[in-house]
Amino acid sequence: CLDAGVLHADETGWRVEGQTWWLWCFATTDATFYLIDESRGHPALDKFFVEEFDGVLVSDFWAAYDAVGRLKQKCWPHLLRDLTEVDKGSENGDDWSSFAKRLRRVYTDAVRLELARGVIPEVEFRMKLARLDVRVMDLGIEEWTNPHAKRLSKRLRKYGDELLTFVEFEDVPSSNNHAEREVRPAVLMRKASYGNQSEAGARTRAVLMSVCRTLKKRGLDPLTTIHDALRTYAATATMPPMPKKSPSEG
Repeated sequence: CLDAGVLHADETGWRVEGQTWWLWCFATTDATFYLIDESRGHPALDKFFVEEFDGVLVSDFWAAYDAVGRLKQKCWPHLLRDLTEVDKGSENGDDWSSFAKRLRRVYTDAVRLELARGVIPEVEFRMKLARLDVRVMDLGIEEWTNPHAKRLSKRLRKYGDELLTFVEFEDVPSSNNHAEREVRPAVLMRKASYGNQSEAGARTRAVLMSVCRTLKKRGLDPLTTIHDALRTYAATATMPPMPKKSPSEG
């Protein structure tokens, strides 16, 4: 996963011995790695990022990801859902409508510019991208009276330069939907098993889920592949490497 150009990350609650732990998910197009840890912060991330990550990290706005890597893309749907939730409220007057409208327009224009990448001249593309950056910055530094606008403008000040990465780089999405989808199988397993009864069981569960999910993504049958790997290990005392994606899967 750490050598991928784009890495998706997400986390959700887990139970170990009746205590709240965290399931971390790190996913690429053909691999998924699960980590169950008692920490929802840097100690857990340090166990996964054992070397420098040079790709783009796609995530939500959880602060623990701030220290990871150089390039990031924050999830626009998370931000847009916040706008929708505030729109539903009764106390969204003042300058809220102006803030929300301008932020939505930034996203709409960013998507249009993403589609124009490689079509319009590079100089024109860079100029339009720079103007989008300025619009995000302006939303972050303006003085807003509405408390929700103040809250979200603070987020834009902190993460504004991580909202438009998808416009500039190919294969970087504007959402973290991929990681959220990869978390769901584990969530279903959590509901059925209520977590783990020991730390050793949690570590084993994370490894097995990682292997099975990755094999499925690569178009391979987990039971058959694991069985063949164990037979190879019994005969040679060497575990074979994780198989690559099946040719039929592209």
